[in-house]
Amino acid sequence: MSLCFIPGVTKAEEQKDTTYFHKEVLLKEVQVTAKKPSQDIIPVQTLSGDELHRLNSNSVADALRYFSGVQVKDYGGVGGIKTVNIRSMGTNHTGVVYDGVELGNAQNGQIDLGQFSLDNIEALSLYNGQKSEILQPAKDFGSAGTIYMRTRTPIFNGNETYHARATLRTGSFDLLNPSALVELKLSERVSASLSAEWINSSGKYKFRYRRVNPAGELAYDTTAVRQNGDINATRIEVNTHGSLPSGSWTAKVYNYNSERGVPGAIVNNVWRRGERIWDTNSFAQGRYTGFFGKFSTLNNIKYAFYRTHYVNNDDKQVKIDNLYKQKEVYISSANEFQIKDFWRISASYDLLWNTLDADVYGFVKPDRISQFLSAATAVSFNRFQAQGSILGTFIHDEIKGQQAPSDKHVISPAVFMNVYPLNSRVFSIRAFYKQTYRMPTFNDLYYADMGNSKLSPERVIQYNLGVLYDHSASSSFVSNTRLSADVYYNKVKDKIVAYPKGQQFRWTMLNLGLVDIRGVDVTGLVTFNPAKQLYMTLRAQYTFQRAIDITNPADNYYKDQIPYIPRHSGAAIANVQWRGWNLNYSWIYVGERYNQQENIRYNYTQPWYTSDLSLSKDFRLGSVSLRGLIEVNNLLSQDYDVILNYPMPKRNYRFTITVEI
Repeated sequence: MSLCFIPGVTKAEEQKDTTYFHKEVLLKEVQVTAKKPSQDIIPVQTLSGDELHRLNSNSVADALRYFSGVQVKDYGGVGGIKTVNIRSMGTNHTGVVYDGVELGNAQNGQIDLGQFSLDNIEALSLYNGQKSEILQPAKDFGSAGTIYMRTRTPIFNGNETYHARATLRTGSFDLLNPSALVELKLSERVSASLSAEWINSSGKYKFRYRRVNPAGELAYDTTAVRQNGDINATRIEVNTHGSLPSGSWTAKVYNYNSERGVPGAIVNNVWRRGERIWDTNSFAQGRYTGFFGKFSTLNNIKYAFYRTHYVNNDDKQVKIDNLYKQKEVYISSANEFQIKDFWRISASYDLLWNTLDADVYGFVKPDRISQFLSAATAVSFNRFQAQGSILGTFIHDEIKGQQAPSDKHVISPAVFMNVYPLNSRVFSIRAFYKQTYRMPTFNDLYYADMGNSKLSPERVIQYNLGVLYDHSASSSFVSNTRLSADVYYNKVKDKIVAYPKGQQFRWTMLNLGLVDIRGVDVTGLVTFNPAKQLYMTLRAQYTFQRAIDITNPADNYYKDQIPYIPRHSGAAIANVQWRGWNLNYSWIYVGERYNQQENIRYNYTQPWYTSDLSLSKDFRLGSVSLRGLIEVNNLLSQDYDVILNYPMPKRNYRFTITVEI
């Protein structure tokens, strides 16, 4: 199925740490990577500032591998598709929010996070459930888990009127990746920034192709060069920020253009594929936040246009040359009122319009009107915090020349609690219950020979119980300690699956699946300050997941682990900073998995781990700051596949130089 490759300021945000250009303040960034305990009602993981940029990560998807409970599907190469799945609930249950507005893809519901560079990202946050703020768009209450990406906000000191930064990366796979950032102070209340980037790579890398048959005998073992993984992409982004006597506003214009080869699966001695994809993703969005005494308001507006040109010239497959065009209009208004010092309520309304057009014979050109209405409340006492919400979703589809499916109405409640059992606030116990759903995508419902217009929404029930210990003491040897553990249970009902209907290459979409998910997430962070100008940070995370299919006891795979979900996974990071030198080591482990529904030896996929190492040095020449960075990725040159038959690169290198004024 080739279509799987076709993508289609709250108050809390203002309180987060901001990364400045000046190197003298960068040392502070490794000490705090999470929100204050008083706001941390809901489990959250955060990477920000310089710590985020030390992770040998080229894209947002790469950085998310260091969060617990996250599975990244990576199809290989610099330009390969990268999607994220949180706690085994499926990619479509994961919301992705970029500077306060959720990214959308009505065609297949998946956001390719490989398209988002870390070059202009100031912070990444992952919430299981939903954000700890009730002043947020109604749509944000509707995801089982959400990734928040926040770009830089210009900060000017004294008489500064501009900042500028230029970066050049090069390395393995013929990589050439220049980028630039300019920030301007237009007035005392208005600033603007321009971020631009170009990435070009052949995507060619050596890999080992080795398989063993079910009897344990070696079937083949060879070394080859990965083909059709090239990319040529540009990103340009303009942001404007303004402050008001009683609030703030932002405006963003974004454009991403790329031509990529689609690195196909290595099967049947086929090493080169004829698939190519051209993406043009553009959107403009505005955001206004106002505070008027006990009343607060948050309003968003967005227009997006996504153009995807997909070509398959493979001689052994049906020739395809299709053009897809998506349009989206989004309007949101969230309003909050503080009844008492300890009690707040909010109401939000979102209106979303999506349409999809394609030059495919018989395509029904669907239009969807989605309305979201939420009500929420939050209370905060000395030792107890709680947040509750209810979301109503109303979906209406129109299609060309056919009877549209019936309108869908879904109600989704959620309750979150946080308790401090001790006198100090360093230790807390938290719990939540939430119902979420995901609407069938346009591909699920309307794609010719596969869609099913009678599909029901896919529903999830989530339970979570966790503990958090968070202690800071800036003057001691151990300046920060943060430990957390969460146990969770998720149940996915009416799982949407592709089911064969008797003929090869002819499938239909059905509500068949029922998945039972139980897991444990453990994270830890310790920062040491053993001597003046010497900082050491250790971060680790571990995830256990039992995600089994309980759809039908008659199935051979009943109670088997679902595909590509490991029972055990984890990551560790060690960082040392001293007098401008920065040494960073990161390690990622993914345990054994199965690539099909049946957990038999033939479908077994072996565990893998990688080690990455980087060394950087900061210099300062007058008002100019310089940084040189050397990275070695997959240090031990491990052979591994994230997805079966999509081999990943062996040892590779990147070199970066950055100049800031």
